Amino acid sequence: MSPPLKVAVQTDPLAALRIAGDSGFALMLEAQARGHALFHYTPDKLAMRDGKVFVTVTPVTVRDQPGDHFTAGEPERWAVEDFDVVLMRQDPPFDLAYITATHLLERVHPRTLVVNDPAEVRNAPEKIFVTHYPDLMPPTLITRDRGEIDAFRREFGDIVMKPLYGHGGASVFRLTRDDLNFGSLFDLFSTTFREPWVVQQFLPAVKHGDKRIILIEGEFAGAVNRVPAADDLRSNMVRGGAAAATDLTEREREICARIGPDLAARGLLLVGIDVIDGHLTEINVTAPTGLRAIKRLGGPDGAAILWDVIEAKRAAR
Repeated sequence: MSPPLKVAVQTDPLAALRIAGDSGFALMLEAQARGHALFHYTPDKLAMRDGKVFVTVTPVTVRDQPGDHFTAGEPERWAVEDFDVVLMRQDPPFDLAYITATHLLERVHPRTLVVNDPAEVRNAPEKIFVTHYPDLMPPTLITRDRGEIDAFRREFGDIVMKPLYGHGGASVFRLTRDDLNFGSLFDLFSTTFREPWVVQQFLPAVKHGDKRIILIEGEFAGAVNRVPAADDLRSNMVRGGAAAATDLTEREREICARIGPDLAARGLLLVGIDVIDGHLTEINVTAPTGLRAIKRLGGPDGAAILWDVIEAKRAAR
């Protein structure tokens, strides 16, 4: 039995969480059940004074009741290094504000265990990090150059375009070989996003599902198949995708075996990877979801597995 830990949870505002599918909330419930003390803050409450990082937090208790899922106490100012664990669970966008939070939390890690390692989160943007494994991916282009995209489109016909630092299926478009909307969409992306975009070959098998696979310290810890609605390209559950129980194929086990040791070595304790028809499309390290759906469908309890890992790492110190 682990001694009680002081756990700070960096998320979006608690009142806005959709707790039925929120993995961070699952981690809070599990921590509380183990007797750990929970404190909540949003990233804007971080501050660094003369090299020391402080944060204004509220002590919280949580319960699995939508619409009445937490009670917060009075604000308290803490030195972040006085917590045992920080769960970095706010949603992207992975912008300069997000990157700044990783720099601040890097000042206290690993004395305070930050999950995931903030420096490695910063160095592993989800749609770029995955390109370390090109043989596991569908054909993929990262650019904002029109000529490169035109050539890619001529080669593969149907393509998908999405923002490099987007999340949750936002602004994901399929373009067919002769789609007359391509020019307008290129102009829209050019004025909306300063960064390059991701362009991938469209995988028709996405209609059968986009599998979210959870890896904890590099080891398989459950999977859920997310099937898109009939009238939508995107399988993300926040976009109407339906969750279904699933097993891993041999190809998916090969993918996990390939990338798992790298994730563990980087201190990326909780990772969600996306696989379509045997192709690795994303490695999600910021605030991966899927824990609640996997458990609800009879799979492993990823929150309990992760807390076993966290408690063991704290005990080893």
